[in-house]
Amino acid sequence: MPDLNNREIDMSYKKEEIFTPKTTKELSDHYRRILELLGEDSKREGLRKTPMRVAKSMQFLTQGYEIDPVKILKSAMFKEEYQQIVLVKDIELYSMCEHHLLPFYGKAHVAYIPNGYITGLSKIPRVVDAFARRLQVQERLTVQIRDCIQNTLHPLGVAVVIEAAHMCMQIRGVQKQNSVTTTSAFTGAFLNNRKTREEFMRLIGSDLH
Repeated sequence: MPDLNNREIDMSYKKEEIFTPKTTKELSDHYRRILELLGEDSKREGLRKTPMRVAKSMQFLTQGYEIDPVKILKSAMFKEEYQQIVLVKDIELYSMCEHHLLPFYGKAHVAYIPNGYITGLSKIPRVVDAFARRLQVQERLTVQIRDCIQNTLHPLGVAVVIEAAHMCMQIRGVQKQNSVTTTSAFTGAFLNNRKTREEFMRLIGSDLH
């Protein structure tokens, strides 16, 4: 994969489909063999281009490895004395379960309380994408988002809640179609102050827009 960190910051945010020819070719060869092992004819019309499509799809779905979420936050840090909750909620989230290579999807709610610095509002969803577009488990994803914001902006506290449905639970295994997994991670005021945490939970549960 190309090193997106060396591209212009704004370019790394665009949802471009950027593929490395060598990686695409190698992945395509492997997926062609997988189709054959499953008993399919990889040369038939409907499957002829499938290995190439899947190779490109997997590179797109895991492009987060090539994006530095710390650089995302630092690209738009501003001094500001605001010290109340900044919340970006209902962030669309798509990731890949590392145990079964099946998608999980849902929404993330991310808040922080500034301590001298704020970041551009669009940077929060981009941080979520940078970590989500990797092979993941929801628990680790939640903590990675929290720690990135805490260690970069040094706010008074960070709160992250993710609600997601996992296809590895929906279409295989227990096959429970309506189950949703919720994970949370807090630091600072959200962890130590019950009222602050309750305000965050009330905000993500309310329909203010």
